[in-house]
Amino acid sequence: MSKLILNPEYRLYERSGQAFCSSRQVAEEFERRHDNVLQAIDGIAALKNQASTESRNGLSEELEKMLTGGQTIEQFVRENFFEQSYKDASGKRAREVMVTRKGAMLVVMGFTGRKATAVKIGLLNRFEAMEGFIRSLQIAKAEFPLLTEAIKNAKEDPKHYHFSNEINMIYRIVLGMDAKAFRESHGIAKGEVIKPHLTLEQIQAVETLQRVDIGLIVAVPDFENRKQLLMQYYERMKLKLIA
Repeated sequence: MSKLILNPEYRLYERSGQAFCSSRQVAEEFERRHDNVLQAIDGIAALKNQASTESRNGLSEELEKMLTGGQTIEQFVRENFFEQSYKDASGKRAREVMVTRKGAMLVVMGFTGRKATAVKIGLLNRFEAMEGFIRSLQIAKAEFPLLTEAIKNAKEDPKHYHFSNEINMIYRIVLGMDAKAFRESHGIAKGEVIKPHLTLEQIQAVETLQRVDIGLIVAVPDFENRKQLLMQYYERMKLKLIA
C-alpha cells in the first residue's frame, strides 16, 4: 500500500485514493483518551474473529449480509480499519489505527452530547471535502499522460526536460514555484509527487491548465508564448472565482 499523506487543508490522510483519519485524531477531537478509542476499535475488530456459527450467536452469514447491506462484519473491519504505528513523545513506537469515514462513524456512534454531535458533523464534512479533493487529484493524475503524449507528438526528438519544463511551468503559474522549490518549502522528500500536498483549489487549477496546455502544445509551439497564454487564462480563472 502507498504512503499515507496528511492533507493540511482537511487534516485527513490520503492513501491509494482513500481518505483516512487516525485513532489519535478521533481521541483529540472528541476529547477522549486514546487508549479508550483503541479499546472501542478493538471491540469492533474482535467481531472479525467471530466467524464460526457458534460465535455468531445464531446470526447466519446470509442474515448478517442482509442487515449490513452486503458485507459481513469481517469484511467491513478489513476494509475500514488499518493498523499503524507512530513515534510518541519519548521516541518509542506506539500503536494507532487508521480508519475510513465509515469506520470513524462506527467508532464515534456512541459519543453523545451536543458538542460530540457537532464534532461528528464536522468530521463528516471534512471527509466529504477530502473525498472531493481525491477525485480531483485522480483526474489530474489520469490526464497527465495526455499531456506527456502531446509533448511527444509535438517534438521530433523529445527530451526528458521537455516534460519537466511543461509541468513546472504550470506549477509556477499556480503555486508561484516549481516542484523542487515546493518540496523544499514543505519538507517533502526529493522526487516525491507534490500533487497530493496541494489544496483543492490548487489541484483543480493544475488539472484545468493541464487540459488547456494539451491543446496549446500543438497550436502554440513556442514555450514562452504558451506560458503567457496559460498565465492569462489562469488570471481569468481567478477573477471568475472572485466574482
